[in-house]
Amino acid sequence: MTWRDIKVRYKQTLLGAAWAILRPFLTMVVFSIFFGELAGVPSDGVPYPIFTFAALLPWELFAHALSVGSRSLVQNSNMITKVYFPRLILPLASVLAGVVDFFFAFLVLIGMMIYYGIAPTPAVWTLPLYLLLTIVTAMGVSLWLSAMNVLYRDVGYVTPFLTQFWLFITPIAYGASLVPEQWRFLYAINPMVGVVNGFRWALLGLENAAPNQMLLISIGVSLLVLISGLFYFRRMERQFADMV
Repeated sequence: MTWRDIKVRYKQTLLGAAWAILRPFLTMVVFSIFFGELAGVPSDGVPYPIFTFAALLPWELFAHALSVGSRSLVQNSNMITKVYFPRLILPLASVLAGVVDFFFAFLVLIGMMIYYGIAPTPAVWTLPLYLLLTIVTAMGVSLWLSAMNVLYRDVGYVTPFLTQFWLFITPIAYGASLVPEQWRFLYAINPMVGVVNGFRWALLGLENAAPNQMLLISIGVSLLVLISGLFYFRRMERQFADMV
């Protein structure tokens, strides 16, 4: 199912799977021009392009889950109405397809680290844990959106705006250290804050992104979203075939 999602996504495109690399790379270029050069946003002592690209890796995985995962049930309506299978497979396959893209883009990051002369830190061994946290967060949100999209097709129209809003409240173009101290507890309710900080700390060794209370809050929210999403998805699952 995951492989099918990957093939369908890049079918009839000139560049094919190269878009898995181009999307975060082009976003990094735009952010580097407007935020890094023109706005002069600080990048915690590392070159701004790699500062933002390290954050875009988990973000692209998460954004993919919001976009594709939210439509996974509606777009597979024929399969749902004709064949019985665990419906959970559909949003899960969408999230895992994004993981494949993640590894392609990760190769670009390795090349950038070599180019800028940035050596991996001992914390790099924690990277799989932050990737797992990204998947947990993406899966939880996908469960909510995919189930809600069956009932309310407005979700499909709202999701792009939600994704764009979420992008700017996540420390991708800027560091979380820029957020005033008194607001950081509230800011960490966004589970992607802990994810992005974790990636920057594990890959680039940025002390401002080191694990702290914000990470614990993000982990708690991620687990809450996943567990509640599972309950909601399973409760609505029996109605999918009739409503999709």
